[in-house]
Amino acid sequence: MDWLDWAFVVLPLLTVAAVGLYARRYVRSVADFMSASRSAGRYLLCVAGGELQAGAIVFVAAFELFFQSGFAFNWWLAASVPIGILLKISGFVTYRYRETRAMTLAQFFEIRYNKSFRLFTGLIAFLAGILNFGIGPAIGARILTYFLGIPQHLHVFSLSIPSYIPLMALFLGITLFISLSGGVVTVMVINTLEGIFSQIFYLVIIFTLFSLFSWHQMHDVLLNQPPRHSLVNPFDGFGVKDFNIWYFFMALFLAVYGTMAWQNSGAYNGAALTPHEGRMGNVLTAWREMGKAAVIALLALCALTYLNHPDFAAGAAQVHERADQIANPQTRKQMAAPLAMAQFLPAGVKGIFCAILLMGIFGGDATHLHSWGSIFVQDLIVPLRRKPFGPKAHLLVLRCSILGVAAFAFFFGCFFHLADYVNMWWSVTQAIFVGGAGAAIIGGLYWRKGTAAGAWCAFVVGSALSFGGIVCQQVAAAHGHHFFLNGIQIAFFSSLIAIGCYVGVSLLTCRQDFNLERMLHRGPYAALKPELGEAPTPRRKESHLGKLIGMDENFTRGDRWIAGGLFSWSLFWFTVFVVGTVWNVVAPWRNETWAAYYHVVGLGLPVFFACVTGVWFTWGGLRDMRALFRHLKAEHVNPLDDGTVHAHRNLDEAALKKKDA
Repeated sequence: MDWLDWAFVVLPLLTVAAVGLYARRYVRSVADFMSASRSAGRYLLCVAGGELQAGAIVFVAAFELFFQSGFAFNWWLAASVPIGILLKISGFVTYRYRETRAMTLAQFFEIRYNKSFRLFTGLIAFLAGILNFGIGPAIGARILTYFLGIPQHLHVFSLSIPSYIPLMALFLGITLFISLSGGVVTVMVINTLEGIFSQIFYLVIIFTLFSLFSWHQMHDVLLNQPPRHSLVNPFDGFGVKDFNIWYFFMALFLAVYGTMAWQNSGAYNGAALTPHEGRMGNVLTAWREMGKAAVIALLALCALTYLNHPDFAAGAAQVHERADQIANPQTRKQMAAPLAMAQFLPAGVKGIFCAILLMGIFGGDATHLHSWGSIFVQDLIVPLRRKPFGPKAHLLVLRCSILGVAAFAFFFGCFFHLADYVNMWWSVTQAIFVGGAGAAIIGGLYWRKGTAAGAWCAFVVGSALSFGGIVCQQVAAAHGHHFFLNGIQIAFFSSLIAIGCYVGVSLLTCRQDFNLERMLHRGPYAALKPELGEAPTPRRKESHLGKLIGMDENFTRGDRWIAGGLFSWSLFWFTVFVVGTVWNVVAPWRNETWAAYYHVVGLGLPVFFACVTGVWFTWGGLRDMRALFRHLKAEHVNPLDDGTVHAHRNLDEAALKKKDA
């Protein structure tokens, strides 16, 4: 990289660091550190949460998926879009969870079930989370090592140290500063700024790639695939291993079942200004992801073209030569795309992409550190104490826990080498928690007859089966074999069995229906909202069509346009999917037709959305950031709002009730 590349790397990072330091002054309580005192607007949640999905490891996972299945996988994905949109508009799980005012998922479990279940789920969430996150810093450091052309080993006296290890230590040190300084306030503000910079950088990368590669070159590589392994024709891709139609159906089920269960961004779930703001943040995320898809798909396609098209044979040979020096076969495959990009991206643009990777690493890792470190304290230490911490002591313990998570990630990254795809590792480690948690969350929020016994049974069975799957995979890999189930299959079957356990045991043990209205602050319990600093729920009529797709009295006219437009757009593409599927069953399209289709749908439309959302969410993110600071400055600090639960109620709510009595 030359001076222009480093300028693009350094300037945004300095700006982000300066604003992060400014944000520290607004953290005065545990509620500030944990959930920004529930002051985040929709755009702040959307842009900050999106940056969590922009880390280096996320790019690697997306490139792995594209190299295996190309655009063909997107066809089956279209079938799930209306389902996902309906869940976002209706606020499935997320709306009711925000109504509970819990700051962590396990805190909700104590409110809904009991303290022992909170402790158990907190422990499982923490262990699964640090295992899931543990591979991230190492892979991110490896990507930057190969992308920047750093030698694979550093020689210190007589020792030979892999270069990614000191780089990983540096990155973790920066993310620790972000996480420790101001908790989720600093994390969200910095992630939002990084997201705004990234949106601008995406556009520069997109138009640069279109100048480097022609559609004719991309077209040749997409079509030059063996039978049953097409990258454009979903009906000629059934020979693709792992990332096929069955992967899609299982992933769709797990996405619905595990809504909000995975807590890598747990603080965001409780940080929304109101339950409706949290729901609209999810709706806006769907719009923003349409633009982000353009740069990921285009980068992956250009890397694939560079490595396989004759026009780039000389450069590809150099990439393969560097890749062959990587001993681990899985790492070798993961690094193919970053090595190619380091070769073909011009000066300046290479620095821009490096800045995106770095900002994604800092934003994503800081969010993970905050989430898993907070869970250890809030769901394991706080419930065991007879007397609550004071605010200063509580914040100190939270920071020490975050430091411990970073130390674990460093040593885990030094000694553990991934033997599977990143997506598969994520699926199976998430299933350790989500396999049982999904039933306990959905049942706890929507079913009065769900019991602690049912939740215990579902959780133990789901977690045990998922963890057993990981052990079997690692044992098989150590002996040079593949376990007969991959990560997504282990997660799918574990979740099905957990659901059966929850329903069956709850029906057998339910003696009295649970009071959902009190937990959700509805009906006669809604009177507590103003005293707790919560805005009362507005009342206005909604049309029958609006109710049908999940809109309620909280939706303003602008909200209805945003949500209704998103639903109509997704319904249109679902119709295209149905018509196209029937058409291909009767009269199959040629692969050239599929390539032309994805030239428009897979590249053209996402580029358009990247331009629109770049302006839209820059304005919204800056607006909500300003509003966050105003709200935090004017807030009344409540020391009892620290995650403690008393008699199935949050401590500050129980204190209000006692005072009134």
